[in-house]
Amino acid sequence: MRTYLLAILVTLAVPVAAHAQSADLVLCDRVAADPSDPDKPADVKGVPEIAAADITTAIKFCKQAASTSRRAMFALGRAYAANRQTAEALAAWRKAADKGSSAAMVELGVAYGTGSGVAKDEAQARKLFEKAAQSGNPRGVSNLAALGSAGGGAPADPAQARTLLGKAAETNAEAQYQLGLMLANGNGGEKDDVAARALFERAAAQNHPGALERMGAFAQEGRGGPKDKDAAKAYYERAAALGDEDAKKALERLRCPYAIKDKQGKLVTTLCF
Repeated sequence: MRTYLLAILVTLAVPVAAHAQSADLVLCDRVAADPSDPDKPADVKGVPEIAAADITTAIKFCKQAASTSRRAMFALGRAYAANRQTAEALAAWRKAADKGSSAAMVELGVAYGTGSGVAKDEAQARKLFEKAAQSGNPRGVSNLAALGSAGGGAPADPAQARTLLGKAAETNAEAQYQLGLMLANGNGGEKDDVAARALFERAAAQNHPGALERMGAFAQEGRGGPKDKDAAKAYYERAAALGDEDAKKALERLRCPYAIKDKQGKLVTTLCF
């Protein structure tokens, strides 16, 4: 009889424990889930930035859920990072990455690429981005391309970067922008202004600053489509409002199109309208 009662108690305890763990994950998701995390369920909205008032809550509940959820472990890293606990954030992301979290791989790659909390190591950053990209993570793909193109260079394997970006560009604005740049410059394959413009337009529709600036330039020059100065100005204005410096300079050039120079070719003044 005693054994029978213990069995009943154990059976009843299991759903309670499962429910408690689920509640931890729900709360973790609510305050710390990353909108771009591929592990995130579709019904979880996520937050671009963890609110200062939610950091303590995020650390508490994500830590409790992290033992059984790599998504929670990744979110715990975000919470530590928001609390400026860099070492703890990196440790959490390493654990999540070891469990297969591509989002954690990306964050670690960013850390190595920028030297934030670790010694700067571009090779390690590339390795992590490649692994995340192979898992289908859009940020892994776009960061891999951006890592190579930083400073005017090109990805180690432009053709492969094009392929990876092509997959991610189906849904990701940054990937659309990066692939558009490669197509516009002829990196990794043939130059294609029409396809580049189409990609910039898709990313611009999602308010990507760089894509808005490129759409302004393409519309102004008539690259890959019709020339339209009014549309160019509108794109530049949208990009400038989002902080894009190239767009701000382009607007100034539109406003002051004529440059007056002296005999030595030095700029004296500009004529503005």
